[in-house]
Amino acid sequence: MKKRPSLFYSLLPILFLVFALFINVRIFGDSSLDGSNQLILLLAAGFAAVLAKFQGINTNDIWRGIQGTLQDSTKAVLILLMVGALTGSWMVSGIIPTLIVFGLKILSPIIFLPASVVVCALISLATGSSWGTTATIGIALMGVGQSLGFPPTWIAGAVISGAYFGDKMSPISDTTNLAPAMAGAELAHHIRYMALTSGPAVIITLIVFTFMGLGFDNGLLSGDIQILSDELSSRFNISAWLLLVPILSIGLIALRIDAVAAMGVGAILGALTAFFVQPEIIAEVGGSSDIVGHYKGILTSLYGSVSLEMKNPLLNSLLRTKGMSGMLGTIWLVICALTFGGVLEASKFLTRITEAFLSVANSSASLIISTLITCGFINVTAADQYLAIVVPGRMFKKAFSKRGLAPENLSRALEDSGTVTSVLVPWNTCGAYQSATLGVATGDYFIYCFFNWLSPIINLSLALSGIRIKKIKE
Repeated sequence: MKKRPSLFYSLLPILFLVFALFINVRIFGDSSLDGSNQLILLLAAGFAAVLAKFQGINTNDIWRGIQGTLQDSTKAVLILLMVGALTGSWMVSGIIPTLIVFGLKILSPIIFLPASVVVCALISLATGSSWGTTATIGIALMGVGQSLGFPPTWIAGAVISGAYFGDKMSPISDTTNLAPAMAGAELAHHIRYMALTSGPAVIITLIVFTFMGLGFDNGLLSGDIQILSDELSSRFNISAWLLLVPILSIGLIALRIDAVAAMGVGAILGALTAFFVQPEIIAEVGGSSDIVGHYKGILTSLYGSVSLEMKNPLLNSLLRTKGMSGMLGTIWLVICALTFGGVLEASKFLTRITEAFLSVANSSASLIISTLITCGFINVTAADQYLAIVVPGRMFKKAFSKRGLAPENLSRALEDSGTVTSVLVPWNTCGAYQSATLGVATGDYFIYCFFNWLSPIINLSLALSGIRIKKIKE
């Protein structure tokens, strides 16, 4: 017989996971994501399943919960594979080297970081996709920024901050439509209301990155930058025509073409470009200049490790890709994390914990704060931003209505926490994706994603002060 779990009982799997991950990271350090954290997530899932059995939850229900979360992640897994293929083909085709060369000529170190935020925000606003933005222009900006001498963590923070601002404010973004749908708000009202928190957050982000750029001494002179550009130009056929491929890929995403298809088209176009424009590079990767060598070179760039030797050590590190195979560790992490989240969902532990947040929300401010905390909590435990929007949206909708609060308050809180904090959790699908795409560990870029952690803080400040808390009109 199914019993309603107590709050403490429901929290036991979470406590087990947090404690086990803390010990594991202390022992393995930066290599904990190579496999040990994945095992910890599976152990936590097994522990949660055992507790669920004691509560009378059927094994089939647990498996259905796991299968449901894994089924929802199928598209994310395919996107990860396509991003790996796209990155590899864009490297050997000369697209990324061309973007680096042009970027070194156009972007100075002083404006690079705030310019990266603005560029990513505009592209994400137009496409409605933070994932598509980081997988295209974000990868290029990582190369340009590192060539200018910036730490990868700074660049990743700027790219992610801009991408998530655009995604959050775009009327064609899935999360921007999902949040008001869950809260019962109008899309246009939701976007206008979000501007009250997202606007200040992105302005502060731009100011901070501007000061970081002003105070950064990379030790590179204009002559050094020219040397980098010349070496890339001598190795690759650099041409503005190559930029048509990323422009087309971004255009497909903006036209609402399925992300998997858009990334796949980008990868194929990159491979074809490499065959016609960079035959020497393809022959080097494939081991011979005949048709077999070209075939092997193209396929290797799509799925495997490619390392193009350069004289400059910095360029050596930039011109290394792992293709689809480089995404397998991230996919492994996502599967394990969603397995744990699926058990929590099926066992009703997640629902019980969310109800506890709702029970202590005895004022308008505490209700909004409870929503923010719940969204962040689900991002950590269920490892999926959509669950972090849907579950609290369902749970808190009636409570907001009873308090006389307009649904825009709920939809804004769902986005200010559910959407943007997902990228700050290493085992969340978004955090794992961005880390794998940009090549920077989530724990390393976390502090530099100013927009992402400022958004819930500003929302929290407005809730505590009672400013701009919209009421339901009679």
